Amino acid sequence: MNILTFDTSLDKTYVTLSCSGSLLECEVIENHNEKYHSAFLIPAIVSILKKHNMSMQNIDAIGTNVGPGSFTGIRACVTVARVIAQQLNVPLVGVSSLEILSKINKSDKNTILVLDARKSQYYTAVYSADGDELQPPKLTMAEDVLSLDFSNAVVIADEISAGYLKENSIDAEIYTQLNENLGIFLNKIVEQKLKNSQKDEFLWAKLKPLYLQAPPVTISAKSQSANLS
Repeated sequence: MNILTFDTSLDKTYVTLSCSGSLLECEVIENHNEKYHSAFLIPAIVSILKKHNMSMQNIDAIGTNVGPGSFTGIRACVTVARVIAQQLNVPLVGVSSLEILSKINKSDKNTILVLDARKSQYYTAVYSADGDELQPPKLTMAEDVLSLDFSNAVVIADEISAGYLKENSIDAEIYTQLNENLGIFLNKIVEQKLKNSQKDEFLWAKLKPLYLQAPPVTISAKSQSANLS
C-alpha cells in the first residue's frame, strides 16, 4: 500500500510517502521568502511522486493533520487531502496535531500536550504510554491547564505554553526546538489506523478540520463602510 501523508498545520510542512510500511520519502519545508510553508504543499507532492516514478493514481491512501494549529495550514491540508482522496476514491485519514506531537515522547510515561491558543487559552490532550487517548484534544482555560496531573507525564508544548508552565514550576519539552520529523510520526499513525479500522471509516466526505475555536474573521474596511451606510 502506498500512503501519502502531509501536514501544514504546525511549524513546518511535512510531506511523506511510504510503501508497505517502508518510508520512501519525507520532505520538510520551512517558511521561505516570506511565503507561508503551506504554499509549497502541492509542488512538494508532485516532486516526491515524480522522484519515485509514481503518479497520483499509484496512491492507495491519504493522511493529513486536521489541527488544531494554524488556521491557514489546517485549511490548506484538509482541502488538498479531501480533493485528492475524492478524485482517487481512496481512504482519507485525519490525525490531530496533538496526537502527532505525542509521539515525541518515547518514555513509559503519559504524554500531556499543551499548545498556545491565545487569549489565555490552550489546546490540551493527554495520551498514555501505549498511545491511548486519555483526554481528547480540547480548548482549555489557562487556570484549568494547571489542574492536569503532571506527576507522571512528559509534557510537550510550544514555546509560549512552555513559558506559562515554567512560571508555574512545570517543565515542558518545546517541540519546535527538538527538530523531530513529525511527518514520519503522522505516516506511522495513519498506517496503524488503516490496519485497525474498516475502509469505510475513512471516506473523504467524513473528514472535518479540528477547529477547537472559531477561526479569526477579518472584516475589510470596504465591508465596514458598507455596513455603516
